[in-house]
Amino acid sequence: MIRVLLVDDQPLIRSGFRALLDLEDDIEVVAEAGDGREGLALARELLPDIALIDIQMPVVDGIEATRRIAADPALAGVHVVILTNYGLDEYVFEALRAGAAGFLVKDIVPEDFLHAVRVAARGDALLAPAITRKLIDRYVTQPLHTGAALEELTNREREAVALVARGLSNDEIADRMVISPMTAKTHINRAMTKLHARDRAQLVVLAYESGLVTPGGS
Repeated sequence: MIRVLLVDDQPLIRSGFRALLDLEDDIEVVAEAGDGREGLALARELLPDIALIDIQMPVVDGIEATRRIAADPALAGVHVVILTNYGLDEYVFEALRAGAAGFLVKDIVPEDFLHAVRVAARGDALLAPAITRKLIDRYVTQPLHTGAALEELTNREREAVALVARGLSNDEIADRMVISPMTAKTHINRAMTKLHARDRAQLVVLAYESGLVTPGGS
């Protein structure tokens, strides 16, 4: 059962998402909150699998709530998905930096919304290749770090991280590297551990910021 926490200051938005999620046999909405501070308290109390968090809220906004969840070892199993009205903007990128597993625009069609919740629950980033390209092209124009952190990676781990940053799935990475999907997943998980990346979304951000991958590169 996928346990979901809804955090949004608009009751109508929360009720709409809840009605949709409650129809699914494998998803349970465990609580709702109207601001980030209340959402943080409920996340710590209930330890949901997914926290759907609005990016702009009173008291504590979605970015700060995401940052606090990502920084709390007790909440390592909580995957944050940011909800936004506006699509790609600087707030979304800051949320990904803060530790969000991905983001959804609130006018998403129901089928895609339910699929996204299940994807996030598996621990995969909600960053389709097209979205990744738009995000990186707009907000990452040059390396922000020296790339020293990547020195801890083996060549195969580095290759796997670069392919993650290109938006490839584990199966596609396995095909590209001529290895099994399980081995690909192992390379990615080891890289995440070495780089202290919470999830694949942070791995994507780090790959571009470090210069391992560049916008428009092959």
